[in-house]
This record gives sequence, C-alpha cells and structure tokens, in this order.
Amino acid sequence: MFSITVRSHVMVAHSLRGAMFGPAQRLHGATYVVEVTLRRSGLGPNGVVADLGAAASALREVLDPLDYRNLDEEPDLAGVNSTTEVLALLVADRLAERIRAGALGEDGAAIEAIAVTLHESPTASAGYERAV
Repeated sequence: MFSITVRSHVMVAHSLRGAMFGPAQRLHGATYVVEVTLRRSGLGPNGVVADLGAAASALREVLDPLDYRNLDEEPDLAGVNSTTEVLALLVADRLAERIRAGALGEDGAAIEAIAVTLHESPTASAGYERAV
C-alpha cells in the first residue's frame, strides 16, 4: 500500500458524560492535532496517491465547521459523548464523503482507506480507520 499523510489542528470545547471522565464532565477545551493518512494499492496516473495540497484542503474543509465550536452543540454528535475516538470517526466519515465526491481529483478517486488520528497531547492519541 502507498500512503500520504496530512496534518492540521482543531480547537473545540466539549463535556463528557459519565463518572469515568472525572473533571472532563465539565465543559472544557481541547486542541487536537489531526493526522490523516490516505492509502491505495497503486499509484495514480500522476505517480502519486493523491495531491497533497488537495488532501490538506479537504481536511481543512472538514475541520473548519468544528473549529472553535462547542461539540455538545454539534448536531451529528447529539446524544453521543464527543470522545477523541468519536471525533476521529466523524472526521473520517466526512472526509470519505468528500473523497467520493471527487475532492481529490483523478488520483484521489482510487483511495481505498483513510486513517484518522487525533493527538490530544504529545503522549496520547486515538484514531479510527475505515475503507472509502
């Protein structure tokens, strides 16, 4: 498998339900470094997995509606704890929609898998991987 990886970041507020979350049950902020790896079996006609600039732009388009927002008010997260894992799933799903709609052009049309990792600190991260 060939792969490319792009990164961005997003700043959010949220609260988590359940005693296991301790003080994170209160509204708090989080800044995530968001890393997305796109994979495909072979290279495209231009000798790449996909255009890195287009991939970075598509990721930013997915993150912009979440940036500086309270995830407790995000309709797609209604009734769900907005854990790092859940947010990785949301980003992967929204990015897959964009890829299927042609956001990465001819080369990106053959992307087979997306892996999203959200780094909540230099020592902790969570992720989700799915087929496109």
